[in-house]
Amino acid sequence: MNRPAPRLPSYFISHGGGPWPWMPEMRQAMAPLATALQGIARAIGTRPAAVLSISGHWEAPRFTAMAAARPGMVYDYHGFPEHTYRVQYPAPGAPALAQRIERLLADAGIDAARDTTRGYDHGSFAPLAVMYPEADVPVLQLSLQQGYDVAGHLAAGRALAPLRDEGVLILGSGLSFHNLRLRGPAARAPSKAFDDWLHATLEGSPPAERQARLLQWDGAPAARIAHPREDHLLPLMVALGAAELEAATTVHHEEDAWPGWTVSSWRFGSPQAR
Repeated sequence: MNRPAPRLPSYFISHGGGPWPWMPEMRQAMAPLATALQGIARAIGTRPAAVLSISGHWEAPRFTAMAAARPGMVYDYHGFPEHTYRVQYPAPGAPALAQRIERLLADAGIDAARDTTRGYDHGSFAPLAVMYPEADVPVLQLSLQQGYDVAGHLAAGRALAPLRDEGVLILGSGLSFHNLRLRGPAARAPSKAFDDWLHATLEGSPPAERQARLLQWDGAPAARIAHPREDHLLPLMVALGAAELEAATTVHHEEDAWPGWTVSSWRFGSPQAR
């Protein structure tokens, strides 16, 4: 008798800056992040059937699932060396899964669509190139919804939770601190203050309180300094919504990292759950 497939946890990752895996100096600076990403791939103990990436670099009027069979590349960064605009991450897409995602969202009363032209942006291809360098796991992205409604993104994650039992790794890809105008010593105190609040909220609060706190996230210490726009925070809401009753575990944490930021990543649920 076949054993049931493990229920995969969901994750929120701080995905790093631009095309960092292809720049030796950036990869060295982000070595702890690389180690954490590789650790995620090892910890789940199985190669996922697909990765669903919710990237902070794509938003649309409706939640929209990438539906290309062979997605292209979106080089959504500026000022990097020429070779980083020729990077390829040739993972196959997952058109059938995109259709299922659209249906799951629609069944939950959430307006959804598919896009057959969208390619992978660096919120997906940079971390996944470290996690699955062979690019042999199907990948698709789900957009954020314009308007940045926290409850709506939690609800989208909740609707997509069944995918965890189907071998799909749900990966919210953003940054726990994302203020590109604030770097170096001036970033240390606000980034740590907001990161401390996230740890207390995600790991130290029961599920109902955790959700209530997240719904009011912009009242947290240094919240609008940490996220002048919440595009890089909302992938967290989708990842948590997919595992809203399950425990959060820190899988990556650095203080005074990168340009002086404190950054963290979390797992929701157990990698051994069934």
